[in-house]
Amino acid sequence: MAKSMSGYAFVFAGAVLGFLSVGMGAFGAHALSEKLKLAAFVTYQTAVQYQFFHALALLAVGILSLNQNDPLLKWAGTAILAGILIFSGTLYLIAFTGTRWYGAITPVGGVSLLIGWALLSAFAWKRWMG
Repeated sequence: MAKSMSGYAFVFAGAVLGFLSVGMGAFGAHALSEKLKLAAFVTYQTAVQYQFFHALALLAVGILSLNQNDPLLKWAGTAILAGILIFSGTLYLIAFTGTRWYGAITPVGGVSLLIGWALLSAFAWKRWMG
C-alpha cells in the first residue's frame, strides 16, 4: 500500500490547511476588514498567518516522512497539527466571538508548535550527526 500513511496524512493536512489559510486570508481582507473591530481583525490575521506558515511546516514533515520512518517526524507532525488547530483555532474564536477566555487556551497551541519545531530540529540533528 502506501509508503507512509502518516507522511501522506501530514501532506494532506498541510495542503488543506494551506488552502484554508489562503481562503481565510482573502475572506478576512474582503469581507471582515470592515465588520470586525481593529483588535479582532488583527487577531484574525495572526491566526491566518500562523496557520499558513505552519501548514508549510506540516507539508515539509509529511514529505520527509514519505522516505524517513522516524518517530520524531510523526510526533513533530502531530504536535504541529495540534498547535495549528489550538493556536489558530482559539484566535479565530476570539476574533469572531469576542470571548477573551479562549486566550487562556491559545498558549497551549503555541507550546505545541514549539514542540513540533523542536522535534523536527531533533530529527534533522540526528540525521546530520549520524
